[in-house]
Amino acid sequence: MYSWKELLEQVNGEIVRMPFERKPADLYAPIRYVLSMGGKRIRPVLMLMGYNLYREDVESIYSQALGIEIYHNYTLLHDDLMDRADMRRGMPTVHKKWNDNAAILSGDSMLVMAYRYMAQDCPSGKLGDVLRLFTETALEIGEGQQYDIDFEMREDVSEEEYIEMIRLKTSVLLACALKIGALLADAPRQDAELLYRFGENLGLAFQLQDDYLDVYGDPVVFGKKVGGDILCNKKTYMLINAFRLAGGDDRESLREWIGKPEGTYVPEEKIKAVTALYDKIGIRELCDRKIRHYFDEARDVLGILDLPEERKAPLWEMALGLLGRKS
Repeated sequence: MYSWKELLEQVNGEIVRMPFERKPADLYAPIRYVLSMGGKRIRPVLMLMGYNLYREDVESIYSQALGIEIYHNYTLLHDDLMDRADMRRGMPTVHKKWNDNAAILSGDSMLVMAYRYMAQDCPSGKLGDVLRLFTETALEIGEGQQYDIDFEMREDVSEEEYIEMIRLKTSVLLACALKIGALLADAPRQDAELLYRFGENLGLAFQLQDDYLDVYGDPVVFGKKVGGDILCNKKTYMLINAFRLAGGDDRESLREWIGKPEGTYVPEEKIKAVTALYDKIGIRELCDRKIRHYFDEARDVLGILDLPEERKAPLWEMALGLLGRKS
């Protein structure tokens, strides 16, 4: 069994060795750039871990692991363009370093590359299942992104709608990675489904924690300034439930801060004021309980998986690391 850190090293090594031999070079330079920006490589590592639960020759599915990482970075490239984001992982985004056309065209090519890698060297008997799952997941992620865009224009987004949006936008790709790994390893169908459910719950806890850390995280540990979601009035679990639970003056104060046009307030004051309202309303505790709920669900699903505990231990260790927990 490999540890998740050992698998991460293998994934990074394979990305460095990826050949970019096709022309024109200007089409592939942004792709190489995006993949060189680093990141946690969560999805390819999860795929390899799903496989490694049953088999040791993880190198046999490097192509599929690269495919899912290329796909993930394709979504980030286009997200950055839609959000007009200037930076990603401390580096200029593709549309800033090159231009919008480069971001669109290179992103489209990344999507095609992702499918090419996913199909490459895939056993013929498993190709249909792998591509059906990957395609369904890709469609769901687009649906989640559209919901996220739609929510920006709505004031009545419910908690249930938000959870479904982040399930589609974030969780299903983690679940897909684990299930494809299991399918390629000839795991029992029941095990593949359990790993999918584990990935879904892990993804929900991970995204909710991201919401939480944007307000309450340590900027050094979090890797970016806190309060970004507050400044852009992003519909997060925190804001949705603050509006749901706030009453009287608190609701009016929250609405006033959210309604202020950019440039009419000091950013630090808005972050401080909205955070104080979250504290008063009890949003911090509410979000922490929700994170714990999905974390516990993931643990319980993994417990059902009929494998020796020592084989499941590296996967659970990675889950703990992602969520910054010790138990």
